[in-house]
Amino acid sequence: MREDIVPGATFPDYELTDHTKTKRRLSELQGKDPMILILSRGHYCPKDHQQHLDLASFYPKIAVSYTQIVTISTDNILESNEFRSSVGAQWTFLSDSGRTVQQDLQIQEYTDPHHNPMIPHTLILEPGLVIYKIYNGYWFWGRPSTNDLWQDLRDVFRKVRPDWELMTPGLRDNWEGDKTLHYPYQRK
Repeated sequence: MREDIVPGATFPDYELTDHTKTKRRLSELQGKDPMILILSRGHYCPKDHQQHLDLASFYPKIAVSYTQIVTISTDNILESNEFRSSVGAQWTFLSDSGRTVQQDLQIQEYTDPHHNPMIPHTLILEPGLVIYKIYNGYWFWGRPSTNDLWQDLRDVFRKVRPDWELMTPGLRDNWEGDKTLHYPYQRK
């Protein structure tokens, strides 16, 4: 991984084609929420399948928690769509068949020249694509469990949501005012 891709840094705002053939930017997909970003080998990898099956079963919790999830793989669009369908994923899959992310981040998996995938990573991103944590998933046990994700996201939310503890002095007054400290209720 490139030396500047570390916790506290901003992850590059890549624009790639999703499983529906639509160009999408990571920042657009993230919005104002934390994000789980999976950099995946792709459809052929049984470790990636297992990780994505676990995430698909965890997805109802992700969906209600103002958290986004995106998978980027070196698969082409057809393979991305089939991978997404085969694991029952409900989130966006982006195709990096041109290896833009792989080359830019310097994560080419040299142990598999046949598929030429990227070394799998899972990143937890704070709003604004700020890197909170990076997991190297070359070995399956390097990937985060759903319990790891829960802990990481709890820490991120505690950090980025001023209304994490509703009894914090001033929050009730803010609620009765412009709600700037209460996501997603801020007045526009």
